[in-house]
Amino acid sequence: MIQVYTGNGKGKTTAALGLALRTVGAGRRVYICQFLKGGCYCELRSLKKIKNIKVEQFGASRFILQAPRKKDRELARAGLAAASKAILSRRYGLVVLDEINVALKLKLICLQDALRLIKNAPPQTEVVLTGRCAHPAILKIADLVSEIKERKHYYKQGVAGRKGIEF
Repeated sequence: MIQVYTGNGKGKTTAALGLALRTVGAGRRVYICQFLKGGCYCELRSLKKIKNIKVEQFGASRFILQAPRKKDRELARAGLAAASKAILSRRYGLVVLDEINVALKLKLICLQDALRLIKNAPPQTEVVLTGRCAHPAILKIADLVSEIKERKHYYKQGVAGRKGIEF
């Protein structure tokens, strides 16, 4: 099955991580490929302590606020290659492609390559795609789409990101 968590609200990655915990609790292995992320987020410390979860990051340690650089494209393509290897290995019950929707929106990776990978995932491998701005072609092939909407956010009152909550 293919699941997509998208929208402008907070909690897409958090939902995917919750599913990862559930999958490991069921005795299955999890691979998490983080596109656009290269920092040491608090959840990484926790995930390192859990047997059967493997996390790899394919992003610079900065946010992409302007035009993506060559390095950003190289990292994203390496991430897609690693995700492909993980999916096709049949070793994982769940593969999370964290922020792949944004990587696709920024054209860091080829949409057709991503679609081919997702469509060819073995039936026993659940694949989750997170990130804002999910492409219509991704939404079309997904078995489940959850759109997380922002109704109210404390950022708009000037509250900065908080360690352990946003990162």
